[in-house]
Amino acid sequence: MSTDAQQAAQDWIHWHEERTATVSAPYGPLSLTGTHWLSDYPEGRIPALPGQWREDGDELVLTAVVEDGLTVDGKPFTGEARLTADRGPIDESRVAHGERRLVVLSREGLWAVRDFDPDSPARKAFRAIDATPYDARWALSGTFRPYATARTVRVENADGVERGLGLGGEIAFEVDGTEYTLQVAVEHDGSLWAVFADATSGNSSYRFRFLRPAAPAEDGSVTVDLNRALLPPCAFADHFICPFPPPGNTLPVAVAAGERNRIDH
Repeated sequence: MSTDAQQAAQDWIHWHEERTATVSAPYGPLSLTGTHWLSDYPEGRIPALPGQWREDGDELVLTAVVEDGLTVDGKPFTGEARLTADRGPIDESRVAHGERRLVVLSREGLWAVRDFDPDSPARKAFRAIDATPYDARWALSGTFRPYATARTVRVENADGVERGLGLGGEIAFEVDGTEYTLQVAVEHDGSLWAVFADATSGNSSYRFRFLRPAAPAEDGSVTVDLNRALLPPCAFADHFICPFPPPGNTLPVAVAAGERNRIDH
């Protein structure tokens, strides 16, 4: 193995260790115990959560009494607070109940509250992420082809609801001499995000995976490293609303690389 290949393999081991630590962290995806849509509770009382929650235009209003045991911004809370969607890390969410973090979410005009609990059964059961060791064959040279104008496609999400998925272009790459493409979103920092499936999906790997290539170079060249195919958050907790792959993002080849499944005790 060349020095470059050895370094790439070592980098992958470090990446895998970091991913495992992130997933199993107190407020990682395994700690999500519920996503509660306010539209399901028009009276504002969510059985699994203390307090009363209601929509008010572009804000969510939380009302609580002492017995609810809630804190807002780290202080015991009673009365009324006006909230917007949480954008930062889970453990910095404004509303908490003991060790639980109640995270305000907005999707396509609908409000929800997510309940992250470090004591969740899924976090207790988790043992490891099953991942294929690094293989240089799956570190591919690719080309990013931006769309003239961004587009949105409707795709089913893990909760069975169709939502819009924004796409900014496609990446093209070759596997064993055949070219394939994946449609990608372009993130704020220029990096890319693909939701894809392949011939292993639902068999030897989870039903779909994510890929997050770094920002392309000015000439459009981009590394498509399938060794870093990621399990989506919904592989760790049922309460995430991950989008399924858009049409055309199911590869006919078996991508025997990257993360494959969650392993529990």
